Amino acid sequence: MAEAVLEPDLPIIDPHHHLWDLRPLIGAIPEPRHPFIETISRSAYYTFDQLLGDARGGHNVIATVYMECGAFYRADGDPTFKTVGEVEFVGGVAAQGASGLYGAFRPCAAIIGHADLRQGDSARPVLDALIRAGNGRFKGIRHQGAWDADPDVLGSPFHAAPRLYHSDVFRQGFRHLGELGLTFDAWVLEPQLDDVLDLARAFPAQLICLDHCGTPLGTASYHGTLTERFEVWRTGIRQIATCPNVSIKLGGLAMAFCGMPERGPEAGLSSQDLAAMWQPYIETCIEAFGPERAMFESNYPVDKWGASYNTLWNTFKRLAQGTSPDEKHALFAGTAARFYGIEHLLT
Repeated sequence: MAEAVLEPDLPIIDPHHHLWDLRPLIGAIPEPRHPFIETISRSAYYTFDQLLGDARGGHNVIATVYMECGAFYRADGDPTFKTVGEVEFVGGVAAQGASGLYGAFRPCAAIIGHADLRQGDSARPVLDALIRAGNGRFKGIRHQGAWDADPDVLGSPFHAAPRLYHSDVFRQGFRHLGELGLTFDAWVLEPQLDDVLDLARAFPAQLICLDHCGTPLGTASYHGTLTERFEVWRTGIRQIATCPNVSIKLGGLAMAFCGMPERGPEAGLSSQDLAAMWQPYIETCIEAFGPERAMFESNYPVDKWGASYNTLWNTFKRLAQGTSPDEKHALFAGTAARFYGIEHLLT
């Protein structure tokens, strides 16, 4: 049974979602399938219409931030610039929303794309092209660094090199983000939190957002270890929070990687159940970073593994019950608007 929407008037900027068509790729992934593949195979086609339905399902989602996911890269031309195709595609979706045809909702008001920073200084022309393609909506990039020695943790879709963020050539490319006024989203796994800490300290003026609460692990060789590794995770989060240039996204815990819940997709747990499960992680992040550097995220459709869109936001609202009105505004909209440069949407 669908839950009644809590606090339906609370403005929300969803700072992390994807749009994709993965149907042509699903059959190419070998068996046995990783739980993450099971998630995307059930959400292999997540369109603007589906986002619109989720975002207008009862919660007051006023805008969203698109997060790169390798969608709709260019098939022709110089392959160095293939990632520009994703920003071009998402720009069209943003223009649909900006037409006003769908009311005040502004999807993809900010766009996070991708450039391969392992190209060093050669990444600069790609960043310039992404800025031009974004027509003012392109705000930064994500270059995911998720890696683990156990290949079953991530499965076949991810092949980041170990200690990617420490690489000299990666950092050569990374420095151009600050020069261009762009943000950086970092996705790593809990055992890699030191990678983000070192990067943030090396570039103290660069705005960085740590995705998905630092991705605590509860799958593969980490199954059953969430409790024993909690202090390791919490220590890493608190250390990163000492870097004032880093913000954090409160979400991603419904991913199959985390095992919270272990079963999916859309495990059917209530927002009360999920809030009880996630409370130690969310509270730790808010206490460490403060509401002014923390933002709730849907990570949809990936987090569809554990919860429907409405249940997810109900869960976050339960977790924020002890905050003041100003703190709640920051967690659900203000921090995201400021970090991604879309504060005009709140006026």
